Amino acid sequence: MAGRRRPVSAATEANVTATVVRLKLSLLRNGLRQSAGRRAAYVASAVVTLLFAVGQVLGLVLLRGTAHADALVVLLVAVLGLGWAVMPLFFPGGDETLDPTRLVMLPLRPRPLVRALLAASLVGIGPLFTVCLFAGSVITVARGAAAYVVGVVAVVLALLVCVALARAVAAANIRLLTSRRGRDLAVLSGLVVAVGAQVVNFGAQRLGSAGLGQLDPVADVLRWVPPASALGAVHSVSEGAYGTAAGQLALSGVVLAALIAVWARHLTRLMTSPDGSTLHGAESAGRERSSTRLGRLLPGGRTGTVMERSLRYVWRDPKTKAAWVTSLAIGLIVPVFNALQGTGSVYFACFAAGMLGLQMYNQFGQDTSAFWMVAMTISSTRDAYVELRARALALLMITLPYATLVTVLTTALLGDWARLPEALGLSFALLGAMLATGAWTSARFPYSIPQEGYKNVAPGQVGLAWISIFGGMAAGALLCAPVIVAAVWLHTGPDATAGRGWPLLPAGAVHGAALAYAGLRLAAPRTAARLPEILTAVSKA
Repeated sequence: MAGRRRPVSAATEANVTATVVRLKLSLLRNGLRQSAGRRAAYVASAVVTLLFAVGQVLGLVLLRGTAHADALVVLLVAVLGLGWAVMPLFFPGGDETLDPTRLVMLPLRPRPLVRALLAASLVGIGPLFTVCLFAGSVITVARGAAAYVVGVVAVVLALLVCVALARAVAAANIRLLTSRRGRDLAVLSGLVVAVGAQVVNFGAQRLGSAGLGQLDPVADVLRWVPPASALGAVHSVSEGAYGTAAGQLALSGVVLAALIAVWARHLTRLMTSPDGSTLHGAESAGRERSSTRLGRLLPGGRTGTVMERSLRYVWRDPKTKAAWVTSLAIGLIVPVFNALQGTGSVYFACFAAGMLGLQMYNQFGQDTSAFWMVAMTISSTRDAYVELRARALALLMITLPYATLVTVLTTALLGDWARLPEALGLSFALLGAMLATGAWTSARFPYSIPQEGYKNVAPGQVGLAWISIFGGMAAGALLCAPVIVAAVWLHTGPDATAGRGWPLLPAGAVHGAALAYAGLRLAAPRTAARLPEILTAVSKA
């Protein structure tokens, strides 16, 4: 009949799958042909990944027979599955086939397209690495021929769950991944890796001191969470619990079917709905109008305008946002993790003030070539001073409460409340010193920040960046010397007691405010006199 849909044959589906797999291989091959540097980077990353996989497999094999090794394996598989889920959000450009909208003009139906993309997802270093870890996990926990047979099924099932999970997440968020916010996520990927490394390091230290037995409560839950449930079935068969193993494998199969169904539904909507790139104009305009509410909370005149512009840079510009989030995270991780490990000190909280104070450096670099508009509004030293002061005030709106929060949190974790006033005083003094040196170096050593890629300094200006940052940090530490000397004297003098540091809180705050004021005053005439040089320096990217 004319209106009846023609069924898709198995041969046609196989042809679609083979074509998409060949397309994946062609994309990989053509990408490597672009440059020798790209080929070298790919080969080096592949070698490092495979060596790491081999090391992990050997480590898992050596754990065979160790008490509670099954708990570690289940946790490892669960973390690997989580990595597959979040990887498309932070590395959307790593696989061109993650964007199904590129296939929207082709006459493809959802079911064969899902099978083809699922097969293409199994091509690459990531799936090979995952298979290696799953195979090592099976060797660690399997006991008997039946367990190894179930292990083969478990490895395939767990791998398919990971791949389907990544595809479903990518399809559900493809509009986000191809937008400005998606690029922001990609820029922040390095931070995620850094924070994850700190968490893994902290967890490894805890396991080294307390043993693997403390993983059992978490593993008991994760054994029923795919893809870890598939590997949990191997351990269940080894223990003779065949019914439990069947339930765990069935659960993984049900979750795999559900993920594929969700993925297919998102694919159908993406392939049949309009792009909608122009449908959100009214919503964007509404957001623009609502953003002016911030302006009502800020001072009037040039100060409020510059503060609002600086805060919008923090929220909208990917490089500025990445720098801020990195400073906020590391400024919290270093003192808090050291406190949790029992090796910290309340003075480590000053690290937050130092990291956040670095955001005052190279203030004009974030403007790039658009700095000419700022330069046109500066006709005197007074204008330059107001411009720098407003940028410093915008920075203080975030850094001052955050540095206070980190200091209080670190003190609470250590229980050393007697040292809280002097720790706050030192943080405030350091923050003021960083504002002072940051304003001066912004005028004296400006450099350009590339808007594309991961580099934060334009070629040929790396020396300027090093001088600006490390020279300013050294000068900031010297400017805080009076407060540091006073803190040392209070704890080493003849009348040293734990509760005598409270005068350092107002003294540090006043000292920091005086340093910031003096630094802004010294930087203002230099800024007004070097506007052409600053514009040239920040426009090189």
